[in-house]
This record gives sequence, structure tokens and C-alpha cells, in this order.
Amino acid sequence: MQKFIEAGYDVVNFEDKADIYVINTCTVTSIADKKSRQMIRRVKQQNKDAIVVAVGCYVQVAREKLEEIKDIDLILGTKEKKDIVKYAQEYLKEREKIVSVSDMTPKDNYEEYGLITHTERNRAVIKIEDGCNQFCTYCIIPYARGRVRSRLPEHIIKEIEKISENGIKEVVLTGINLTAYGTDFAYRDIEQIDCNKSEEENKEKLKDYRLIDLLEDINKIPKIKRIRLGSLEPTIITDDFVERLSKLEKVCDHFHLSLQSGCTETLKRMNRKYTAEEIEEAAARIRKYFPNAALTADIIVGFPGETDEEFNQTYELLKRIKLYKIHVFKYSIREGTKAAVMENQIDGNIKEERSNKLLELSNKYEEEFNNACVGKTLSVLFEEQDGEYLKGHTTNYRVVKVKAKESKLENEIANVKIARAEGLELVGELAKSETCQWGRRFLTTCQ
Repeated sequence: MQKFIEAGYDVVNFEDKADIYVINTCTVTSIADKKSRQMIRRVKQQNKDAIVVAVGCYVQVAREKLEEIKDIDLILGTKEKKDIVKYAQEYLKEREKIVSVSDMTPKDNYEEYGLITHTERNRAVIKIEDGCNQFCTYCIIPYARGRVRSRLPEHIIKEIEKISENGIKEVVLTGINLTAYGTDFAYRDIEQIDCNKSEEENKEKLKDYRLIDLLEDINKIPKIKRIRLGSLEPTIITDDFVERLSKLEKVCDHFHLSLQSGCTETLKRMNRKYTAEEIEEAAARIRKYFPNAALTADIIVGFPGETDEEFNQTYELLKRIKLYKIHVFKYSIREGTKAAVMENQIDGNIKEERSNKLLELSNKYEEEFNNACVGKTLSVLFEEQDGEYLKGHTTNYRVVKVKAKESKLENEIANVKIARAEGLELVGELAKSETCQWGRRFLTTCQ
């Protein structure tokens, strides 16, 4: 979108009639593939003369299928996305279908698109990494997005400094495999990041630079008050990582773990690189340094070969580590993956039963977590007015609301004494003079 704005185009709502429609396709699941195709057909109905551009992951892995859809005018792969305006202008001249999808190679660098960060009122989502080297047996992402490519820290810091000047107080770091950030610096062609140093000197500087180093640098940016992390692999939760993390007062105590299963045998078939025991150890480490942390996780049920015993092992592990929320996904066959041709595919009714069982467990622990907040004083970053209430989030990502019409606290951090839990939200009153009793233990007072 930013590329088109810079080229002088006006961006309109999707429901409005447009001259060019860009469909950023997804291919995480077969359902995502289907939705991408439906969206492409839908926009042509809105304006039969419009130019339809298909870009993204589904394009990268299913180019031939998309070429068969006559409504698509431009088919662009992951690497071509940065030149989308150039391709659109080329099409306007010739009016002939353009297909350009390059292979993703291990030597590719992170593609910089400029300042395209998604920002809300006081939160910005910063993508710092792309691609994945894991090759999990159920996932097609490495083929669609290529290998791990980390964004240079100088570019990330510069962007965060810029958006902080515009009032953004919280940043969320995301990536396809956030845990792998920096692991590619040792073998990539590193562009010059310091004009006074050679490329080899810059490469030496970055070879051991990892996610924790980046977090320590972001923590130094004065106007940023909170740092959130996207999904993490349990393998990164070492004693050294969590201890260093706990010393950064701006890092929020909400951690989303990409688990997928709590059974070691299932994890092996998934080609995940850790065991159930290591998951439990990772959760314990986090709670050692972040006592009030909210832990959430992704779990896949009904993976090929998952027996009742294997599912029960996952269920019992989740009971022990008491995740505050479980995001449950029923396994679906993804064409082109190893899991798609595995034996012992699980019946849909069994998947549904297992999914419901985990969701019940998730609801139970979420309710317990909320009730434990009652009577506590929490630090809240207020984000929006919703009727007579002002709403915001705690450091551990609980939604809090207070009655405050026309309050000047929007986009500010303040203390709230929690009176009660109301569904998925907490209700309280402003308590500016009190210290925080919940959330980051290093915040003895709240701004």
C-alpha cells in the first residue's frame, strides 16, 4: 500500500470501487488458499474493468493454478512484491497479463519496503524477519516465503525511533520465525550498515547478533514504553535469554509460544526441534523471572497418527503449565507437505472432540487468570474510548476498562485498581497514587 501512496495513488476501502485491487494471498492452510481464490473473483465483480494483482505466499507455491484464473492480470511472487507499482504501470501500457515469480534462495537478503509498519493509535507492529528453515512436516511456509532472512538492526531501530516521535508507545515485533532472528547474518551478504567500516567489519559485528541483542537496543529508545514479542519457539527460552530479557523493563510479560503439541512423539512426526519436557522447562523459566506472565500457545489437534494416549499427554502437559489461553487448530491436509501423505489420518469428529476439550481447558484458565487480577493495581496503556468506558491493555495483555468519558488518558499509561472480571475484560477505577502489584515486577511505579 505504501508503495502505491508514494507513487501518487489514492487508497480506498475494500468495499469501494477501485481501479487496482491487490490481493495479498495466504497459503498457511488449504482454507486460506480457497479464500484467496474467492477474494480474487469477488473484486472483479465490484469492477469488471479493474486491474487485479495477486501477490504473496499462495502465488509463490501455486503459480500454475493462478495462471488458469482469467480474472487475474498480474501474478507476482514474494521477491517481486517490492516492485508492484512498476509492474502495475507496465500492465497499464500493454494490457497483457504479467506473470513474474522468482525462486526463493538461501542467499536472499531481507527485502526492505520502507516504512510500511502497521500502526494503531498507540501500537506499531514491526516485522523484523521473514522466512523459515524449520521444514515442519505440516507446513509449506519455507517453500512460499523462503529461508530465514533477518532485517538489519539499524533499519529496525531507525524505524522505531521515527514512529516513536509520532506518539507510538508500544511496539510488537513479528516475523515468520522470530526465534531465528539474526541466525542468517553469518552467511549473508551484509550491505554496509556503517559507512566507516568495510562489509567484512560489518559482517563481523552482526555474526553473533540475535533477538535478545535487538531487544536490548530497542529498550534504549526513550519514547518507547512497551515492547511485545510475537510467537516464540521453546528453544529460545534458555536461562541466559530469559535472564537478560527480565532486565529490560519495557518488555511485556505476555509470551506466545509456538508449541503445536505437548507430546514428544507427535512433535517428532511434526519435525519440531524440542520435546514435551523442554516445553515444561521453558514455561518454568519464564515464570521464574516473570511471575505474573500470561503464557499463550498454538496447539494442533488431530495430527496424523495422534493416538488418544498422545493427545492425553498434550492435555496433561497443558494442565501442568496452565496456559492463560490456548489457540487450538484442527489439523488439515496441506498439499505438498510430508504430513499430507502420512498414514493414520485422524477422523474429523475426533479432531472436533479434542479441540473442544482443549478450548474448555483454555476457558477455565483464562477465567482463573482474570479472577486473580481482581483487587490488584495494574499498569494500563489506554487505547480507545468505547462508549462510557476507556479501554486499554495491561503488560500481560489483559483488556481493562474504566468509566471515563472524554478522558485525556487515551494513549497514556496509568494505574487501575481492578474491581471485577466481566467476561474477557477487567473493570476497575483509576488509582494513580498506587504502585503496580501485577505485571512487570520491575515497574515499581507506573507513569
